[in-house]
Amino acid sequence: MSEQLKISQNPLVFLHGWGLNHQVWSQLVSALPDGLSIYTPDLPGFGVSPCPVCYDLDTVLSQLAEQIPAQSTVVGWSLGGLLAIALASRYPDKVNKLGLIASSPCFISKDDWPGMASHVMQQFAGQLQQDLALTVERFLAIQAMGSSTARQDIKLLKHAVLSLPLPSALALQGGLELLATVDLRQEFAALPQPVFSILGRLDSLVPVAIAPLLQKLRPELQVEILQKSSHAPFISHQQEFISLLLSHLSA
Repeated sequence: MSEQLKISQNPLVFLHGWGLNHQVWSQLVSALPDGLSIYTPDLPGFGVSPCPVCYDLDTVLSQLAEQIPAQSTVVGWSLGGLLAIALASRYPDKVNKLGLIASSPCFISKDDWPGMASHVMQQFAGQLQQDLALTVERFLAIQAMGSSTARQDIKLLKHAVLSLPLPSALALQGGLELLATVDLRQEFAALPQPVFSILGRLDSLVPVAIAPLLQKLRPELQVEILQKSSHAPFISHQQEFISLLLSHLSA
C-alpha cells in the first residue's frame, strides 16, 4: 500500500510512562501494520535500562538519545511525552515528528494551566519510600480509571510491569521529580517539528482542558480526543488509537 510505504520511511519510537517499561507497548506493536521500523526503548532506570547516578533532565535525555535513531517519529506517552518534547527541542536531529499520548509540556496544575495537583505528586513521593511495589500498582489503577474496560486495562498494565524487574527507587523518584518540576511550554511552542496530540476525555492525570491551551501555543497542532478513553488509550481503545496514529504517520 502506498500509505504504508510512506509511513514506514522513518523509524517509529514509542516512549513509555512513569513506573512502566517497554513491554507496555507489546500488544500495540503486534497490532500495527508490517513494514514499520519500531523502537521501544526503556526510559533510563526503567525496565532493562541502567539508571543514571544523577536523575536530572539533561542526563536522562542524553542516555535516551543514544537509543533513538536519527529522524524518528517519536511518540511519547505521559512522562514519555514530556521527555519526547525535550528530545525534540534539544536533539532535533533525532526527532522528525512528535506525537504526544495523554501527555503535557507541564504536568502540574498552575494558575494558567490545568494539571495534577502538587499534593497528589507529593503523596506519590511519600508512598514510594514506604512501599515501592504498592505505589506502582496504585498508579497503574489510575492509568485506566474511567475506561469502560478498566479492569482488563489494569491487568495488562500490571502484566507489562511485572514482566521485568521493578524500576529502581531512584528512577521512580527522579521521574516524579521531572513530572513535578519540568515546564516545557516555551520549548513546546518553539518546536520546528510537526506535532500531534491524542488525549482521553476521562483522563484524571492529563485533563482534556489542556487541548485549547496546547493549540494556543501551537495553532497548527492537531489534537484528537478519544471520548471514552482515560490515560492509556492505546490499551483501552486500541483500534481507535491505531486509526488515529496511522493517519498522523501518513500525513
